[in-house]
Amino acid sequence: MKKIIRLFHTVKYLKLIQIWRRLIKKILPSHFISTIKFIEVEKVINRFEPTVLSKQSIFGLWTFSFLNKKYNIKNFEYHNTNKIEKLWMYNLHYFDDLNSINSDQRRDWHNILIQKWIEQNPPVFGIGWEPYPTSLRIVNWIKWSLLGADMKKDWLNSLATQAKYLSKNLEYHLLGNHLFTNAKALIYAGLYFKGALAKNWYQIGIEIFNKELNEQLLPDGGHFELSPMYHSLFLEDLLDIINIHQAFNIKLPAQIINKILLMIKWLNTMCHPDGEISFFNDSAKSIAPTLKEITAYSYRLNINYKPSKFNNLTHLPDSGYIRLINKDAVVLIDVAKIGPDYLPGHAHADTLSFELSLYGKRLLVNSGISRYGTSLIRQFERSTVAHNTVAIDNKNSSEVWSGFRVARRAYPLDLKIEELENFVNISCAHDGYKRLDGNPIHRRHWQFLKNSLIIRDHVDGFFTNAYAYFHFHPSVTITKNKNSFWKIEMPNRQQVVLDVKMGEATIKESYYSPEFGKKLSSQCLKISLDKREGGCVEILWEN
Repeated sequence: MKKIIRLFHTVKYLKLIQIWRRLIKKILPSHFISTIKFIEVEKVINRFEPTVLSKQSIFGLWTFSFLNKKYNIKNFEYHNTNKIEKLWMYNLHYFDDLNSINSDQRRDWHNILIQKWIEQNPPVFGIGWEPYPTSLRIVNWIKWSLLGADMKKDWLNSLATQAKYLSKNLEYHLLGNHLFTNAKALIYAGLYFKGALAKNWYQIGIEIFNKELNEQLLPDGGHFELSPMYHSLFLEDLLDIINIHQAFNIKLPAQIINKILLMIKWLNTMCHPDGEISFFNDSAKSIAPTLKEITAYSYRLNINYKPSKFNNLTHLPDSGYIRLINKDAVVLIDVAKIGPDYLPGHAHADTLSFELSLYGKRLLVNSGISRYGTSLIRQFERSTVAHNTVAIDNKNSSEVWSGFRVARRAYPLDLKIEELENFVNISCAHDGYKRLDGNPIHRRHWQFLKNSLIIRDHVDGFFTNAYAYFHFHPSVTITKNKNSFWKIEMPNRQQVVLDVKMGEATIKESYYSPEFGKKLSSQCLKISLDKREGGCVEILWEN
């Protein structure tokens, strides 16, 4: 019965088209397509600018490294193996290495691998033909060609066949970034090839693009899945779409430049002083381009983002994030929904979490992600206890389950922001635990001063236990000093003190995942909340 209730609270948020397309997908096989025998390529009018370079992923003719895991895959024989995680296998079929660092030095390998892929992946067999890897591969092959690689006739025929297949198998059952990636691939194929078929692909792609751009981009510049990582990927997609339009001298979609500038500003807001993204929802390094890479790419396309100095407080009201800064500290606060109701696949149970950098180094961090799938690791990394927030009665604030599912979810409420001369007060609550006996409401208050941050937690209603979690970056060491004080040693040796003013604190071992496939040992402070008084922590640093 619990599983049925959970499924009901998951499905009820979906759009009708998602449910309908899922049913069709289960009932009917993928569309059979005939292969394209000959197709011509359009002539490039303007220079196709170099795109963001991927990390090198091929280290031998059959040796591939993705997600910090290296395997030797002789030819593409493991189309559907369950011995290697699916995301790694997806990456095998992306062909990102075509447009990666020093890719020219591996041109001979690329030629062999493309030919082998075509021979060993007949339409529409294996995960390589699923719409998402097909979309990324189409774009990578076309970029590779536009940047100077020679494409054989049978490679072009295969590429066009892939576009034809994709146009009949769009991911309407998922929507979001998957559907947008499908549209981008059709735009690329539609501009790259000649003929009526290509024009049809372009028309399908650009119609989806226009609709999804308005749907997925929030007024404050954030991507609606509320993940800094997927925001960066979406932003790279927009720049790629501008690049190919300019190359074939096709008029750009309306207002796209202004939207890109707004998105870069949002990304800048959500980065730490180290230039890398914060870890809210599904976010990790080395998947999406960095802010620096995005900005450099935009300059090559004559889109000149001019960063302005941050105010002490920046509120992204549509996304639900807040940035606080002073001379030494940067605080990033999550007072957001988990994402769009019909698309919470990349959401974490992290409502009212926050991250803190001091002296340019990360101090308090959300735990990040090391893998996708349905494992216990994935479940932990999406859980409330993996974030800097409060878990009540050993439950998650939002019912994250499986790999990409959410049933009942937290909604923020009672947000108040008070900016005074010497400090900033922010308070917010959420209703994610109201489903529990006692209808508890978690309330959190941040007070940001010149050289300290005070976090107060309180729970309205009845509960059995509640704990606040504070996860420290692996470069940071925390030890008990005396009474309620804990000593924090930063990597650059500045002294920081954490004072547990209210609640009982214990230190526990945890881990931090800055990238897929990487887990670094770290420390977590777990503080029990008093049923009447709640909990209070003050972090103090030197001026």
